[in-house]
Amino acid sequence: MNERYKYYWEDFPVGATREFGNMTLSQDDIVRFAREFDPQPFHIDEAAARESVFGGIIASGWHTCSLAMRMMCDAYLLEAASLGSPGLDGVKWLKPVRPGDTLRVRFTVIEARPLESRPGVGLIGSHWRMFNQKDECVMEMEGHGMFRRRPAA
Repeated sequence: MNERYKYYWEDFPVGATREFGNMTLSQDDIVRFAREFDPQPFHIDEAAARESVFGGIIASGWHTCSLAMRMMCDAYLLEAASLGSPGLDGVKWLKPVRPGDTLRVRFTVIEARPLESRPGVGLIGSHWRMFNQKDECVMEMEGHGMFRRRPAA
């Protein structure tokens, strides 16, 4: 059978866990993203950041989410029969992400069901946790993804 994708809905059973990524952020990375998308002083101005509750430059939470998305794409999503996502149920930024942090993601499937309205599509619910190099959880997200079902042989 010649398959178009490596991963289909059937490849994401409840309880499946994947860990991936290994991205290290520089201060330039943090400031560049923040200047364009979240230019709050504690993301872009070293002096202001030192005076903030964070005591130094930190990454925007949205930058952290973007990094998780990039790591998902590189790890499996670009090879998957993905049909997008109806959204996130929640995101929590638990610890600041700082210059020099190396990040990875743990992805766990918490729900998997075929869509009744679209027999060729399945929905997965997942929980993502992002960790830094100290094994501290810096972010958690929950959401859903839609995937094509594996074609019959």
